[in-house]
Amino acid sequence: MARLANWLRLVALIVVAAFSAAATVPAAAGVDLPKIEKGKGDKCVEDTQFMRRNHMDLLKHHRDDTMRKGIRTTKHSLKKCVECHASEKSGSVAASKEDFCAACHSYASVKLDCWDCHATKPGKKPPTQLGQGRVQMQSSPLIAATQPGESK
Repeated sequence: MARLANWLRLVALIVVAAFSAAATVPAAAGVDLPKIEKGKGDKCVEDTQFMRRNHMDLLKHHRDDTMRKGIRTTKHSLKKCVECHASEKSGSVAASKEDFCAACHSYASVKLDCWDCHATKPGKKPPTQLGQGRVQMQSSPLIAATQPGESK
């Protein structure tokens, strides 16, 4: 009899959990996708749904080819993405919550760390990140005195 009571409690708990989970699904399904500006080109380098799911993998692959193998192409380059998707208002992809990258990453609760090294606006230089794996060369009289081509 105790076994039956324990089994019934377990079934009741599962039923309550299932109904609780089912009640939250329509709320999540009703959330609108972020509103973003259309890119400046005729079409993206890949299908929109493919890019939503795979852009990070394409960018990582492109980064690895460029940084580790010296292969530099433009098809999936971050620079080209920024040039095409920079907002008309801010001129950036991440300056405000409505900008292309910031809007989707905010919606998905994903941290944007591309801009620690890369520029968010076309034609702009990326921010300098000294102290994060980069060494700043400082001039010294000894180095200046021993530069090739200079007489002593």
